[in-house]
Amino acid sequence: MEHTGDNIRICNAAYYHPQHVVDNDYYLEHFAALGKDIKRFLEMMGRERRYIIKDEHENALTMGYEAAQKVLADAGLAGEDLDMIVFASQTPEYTYPTNALLLHHRLGGKHRAITLDSNANCAGMVTAVEQASRYMQANRSIRYALIVGSDYSSINCRTDDEITYPNFGDAAAAVILERTPEALGFKDSIYYTDSAIWESITFPACGLSGIYREGITPDDIKLRWNPFDGSVCVEAAVNDIKELLDRNGLAAGDISAFCLSQFSLKNIELIRKGLGLEAEAERFIYVGGEFGYTATSSPFIAFQRGVEEGRIQRGDHIIFWSVGAGWQIPTMLYQY
Repeated sequence: MEHTGDNIRICNAAYYHPQHVVDNDYYLEHFAALGKDIKRFLEMMGRERRYIIKDEHENALTMGYEAAQKVLADAGLAGEDLDMIVFASQTPEYTYPTNALLLHHRLGGKHRAITLDSNANCAGMVTAVEQASRYMQANRSIRYALIVGSDYSSINCRTDDEITYPNFGDAAAAVILERTPEALGFKDSIYYTDSAIWESITFPACGLSGIYREGITPDDIKLRWNPFDGSVCVEAAVNDIKELLDRNGLAAGDISAFCLSQFSLKNIELIRKGLGLEAEAERFIYVGGEFGYTATSSPFIAFQRGVEEGRIQRGDHIIFWSVGAGWQIPTMLYQY
């Protein structure tokens, strides 16, 4: 069945986080005992606290389910209304069956529905929303799509790694895309990939084929993060945002909210400076001080917080941007 409307808009968004909160004091004391002072690092990253899974029954799938339930309720929809379900994660609870299929089951989805998992690391949810938007433009049988981004990152960090262990938080976000005849929604996107430093971040560190080898320990499997310049993506981010705006006849001042990767507050500040918006901090929504770095979901948690606070209104132009390991950056323009 074909549905009317040529445009794809964000209908609703929601997020979920565990209840357990860990503030900076724990990590400062933890690393001080290891002879490491991480105070300056936490300041640069913009960390104050983060939500961490403590319940052994919680994981990326359960968090994604909670976020999905909330966004469906907020939109007045049910699982059987969904024509497409995409689950974006770099920490999936299962590799088969897909987590999207398991969401379909838990939500009571219909038979005539597309389910798939995707992974572009921390850039995953921006990529999944962009790809689903373009697919919906091409396939008029899709009226509603649910995109979930969820990472359970804290479990995969070595406790002696001062870059990852105090930086990550656990959370999920969910977005419902809908077909609409209104002249708003998805506008454009652009990608940039530089694979030269692909070895900087790897998980499982030993490779998936190595996890059962004799002598392999949990620390051999956990996330390996070799130090590198975390601002390496800033110049490309600024250039891509400018190019995307230019080809859509917009200026940086026309963007009501920038929902960017929450990996680093310093990077957000550098991007703001590169766009000539140094005095416009309120348009760059930052939630990393509360949530920690939630990876794939972080731009959409920032987006929904902006909606909740009234900083984002219907009709506003929004830039979504994120960066994934390796590295790769998607930049997306939406009119909410």
